[in-house]
Order: sequence, then structure tokens, then C-alpha cells
Amino acid sequence: MNIKARLILMNFLEFFVWGSWLISLGGYMIVTLKFTGGEVGAVYATMGIASLFMPALMGIVADRWINAEKVLGSLHIIGALLLIWASTVSDYRTFYLIMLLNSMAFMPTIALNNTVSYIVLEKKGYDIVKDFPPIRVWGTVGFIVAMWMVDIFGWTKSPLQLYVSAGSGLLLGLYAFTMPACTRVAVEAKRSLVSALGLDAFVLFRRKKMIIFFLFAMLLGAALQITNAFGSPFLDDFKDKFPDSFGVQHPNLLISISQISETLFILTIPFFLKRFGIKNVMLLSIFAWVFRFGLFAIGDPGPGLYLLVLSMIIYGMAFDFFNISGSLFVEKEADIKIRASAQGLFMLMTNGIGAYLGGTISGWVVDYFTVDGVKNWQHIWLSFAGYALILGIVFPIVFRYKHDRHTLENVKQ
Repeated sequence: MNIKARLILMNFLEFFVWGSWLISLGGYMIVTLKFTGGEVGAVYATMGIASLFMPALMGIVADRWINAEKVLGSLHIIGALLLIWASTVSDYRTFYLIMLLNSMAFMPTIALNNTVSYIVLEKKGYDIVKDFPPIRVWGTVGFIVAMWMVDIFGWTKSPLQLYVSAGSGLLLGLYAFTMPACTRVAVEAKRSLVSALGLDAFVLFRRKKMIIFFLFAMLLGAALQITNAFGSPFLDDFKDKFPDSFGVQHPNLLISISQISETLFILTIPFFLKRFGIKNVMLLSIFAWVFRFGLFAIGDPGPGLYLLVLSMIIYGMAFDFFNISGSLFVEKEADIKIRASAQGLFMLMTNGIGAYLGGTISGWVVDYFTVDGVKNWQHIWLSFAGYALILGIVFPIVFRYKHDRHTLENVKQ
């Protein structure tokens, strides 16, 4: 098996692990475990809490002490065992604690997956910006396949979805150990305290454009978990009005259109980045989030199904043009000695602080617009759309970045 095929399989499994439960767990918690909106939001916010320090910490470990592929494999095995445990409990406090520990194991693997891919491609002489997106797209395929499997077998409200994730996590954990060695970059024998602690990536904050970039990465990261947490419960609330509709019967299949769209938009990233630059690409992402939430507000699984489908399609641009492009931008801006740490920092801002704020505040918003157990989803989604709109107005004013269409053609070596 050639190296690109091996990386494709690694990316497929990385996101299969996540896709097995990320979209459907909210419905499982609300319908089966009877958790409140705030409790669901808090569980999803564990990914944010873990990402505050774990991606950066594991990036430091991968930069300095243990090869990235070994760190990646070990974390997946630990996460799989925790998910098996989670499938056996139903009380909120225990479930929350287990999912927090699982998040601490899983969240660093997203950045480490990128790091391993970047290092292996670079060693083989490939162009990262050109060759990584077609490999990464198979991660989205893995996410979709996992969602479909859980939906088709009727496990969206069952703990069996956690077993699916755990099984694939164990497989990936063992497979990661067989990847080419991603040896750390040699560092000076005498290092400053900052370097010894692995805080090198924070030097990126010395540049104003990077401060603003990471700030908006955090604010956009808050949007990422909202539909992950509440997309399935939203569709489930139409079970009385449209009981036989496709969206109610197969919520994961409907939501998976988002990931199918993602596979298409990810292939356009090299073109958009080189032609328009990170500023305009991120601006497109922000306004895509406005439409994503706005269409949820006015759509339904019945006559308004086409509006929900359109929202799913727009998600591809909203997610890819921010998440994947942002990762490549950070890779370009960071020195080779701090690449893993820089990716960890990007994860900290997006899936750390951003996801924590998004998960927590969205749970509060859902509970605020819930009266006698009935959720006013239109007001909920319009609140989120308004938030994204404000970001879209402010971002082009404060992020001053002059695009050179040739700067992304060669990532720093």
C-alpha cells in the first residue's frame, strides 16, 4: 500500500471514530437518558474543555519526546476504552466525567492526525497544500459512513453507537503504530524555559494578524458544535407533526448531507486559498454559518425539507473554509520546530475555548427558549444566525491581511 493510501485509511478511521456518535449523541442524551438542554450542551462542551490544553500538550510531547504517530495511537486506544465505559452508564454526572476524559484523549488526535499527515507527505516530497486536501476528504467520508451505519441500524438513540466508535478507535490505535516514524525535530541543547515547556507556538501572538486570526478562530469555533449538539434533537421534535418524514425517521442520513457537501468543498480549498487568500475564505465561512443557522430557523422536515437540505449543503463551505483552511494557514505561518505545537494552539482556540463557549452558551440558549418542555427552535436558530452575522460584519474590518496568491504554494519547509 503506497503512502497516500495509508494516509487515506488513517484519515478515514480518524473521523469514523468521531462520526459514530458526534451527531447522534445529543438525541441519545435527550430522548434516552432524559438530559436537559443545558446538560447536553455541557457534555459537548467537554470537547472544548479538553481542547484548552490537551492538543497543545500532546503537540509538545510529539514535538519533543514521543513520535507523533505513537502518541496518536495511544490516545485512540485510551479513548476507545472510555467509550465502552460510557455506554454502560445513564446518570448525568458519571456520563459527563467519562465524556470529559474521552475528550481529553480524542481531541488532540485531530491535530496529531494532521501533523502525522503533514510530516509523512513532506518526507516523501509532496506538496502539502495540494496533496493533503484530497487525503483529508476521506476523513469526511469516514464520518459519513459512520453516521449512516448508526442511522441505518437504528442506533441513533442507543449506546451501541459508542461501541461502534470504540471498535474503530481500537483499530486506528493499533494502525497508527504502523505508520512511518514521525521523528521530532532536533532542538538546541540549551533552551529557554519557554522552549523547554513547549510554549514556542505562543510566539505567533507577537504578530497582530495572528492575534486577530486566532480570536476569530475561537469565535467561529463556538459555532461548530451547535448543530452537532442540537441538530438531531431539533429534528426529533418534529416527530408528532411529521412522524413519517425522512428527517424524523433518518436524522443522521439527512444531517450527513452536510458531510457530503464537506467532501466537495474541501477539494476547492487549494483554489480558493491561492486565488482569494485566507481573509476572504474565512469571510465566506462566516456568512455560510449565517445561512446555515437561518435556514434551520425557517425549515422543517415536511414542506420545508428543501431549506434544511440547502442548510446541509452550505455547511460544507462553513466548516471547510474555516477549519481546514485555518489549519493550512497556521502550518504556513509556523516555524518547522513548532508545527505540532502550533496545530495544537489552533485546536485550543477553535475546539477548545471556542467549542466550550459554543457548547455551554448554546445549551443556555436552548433552555432559555424552552417553555414547559417545548423548544422554540426558530428563536434558537435565529439567535445563532445573528451571532454569526455580527462576526461577518466585524471580521473584514479588523483582520488586515494582504493576500499574495503565491504564498500558499509552498508551505514553509
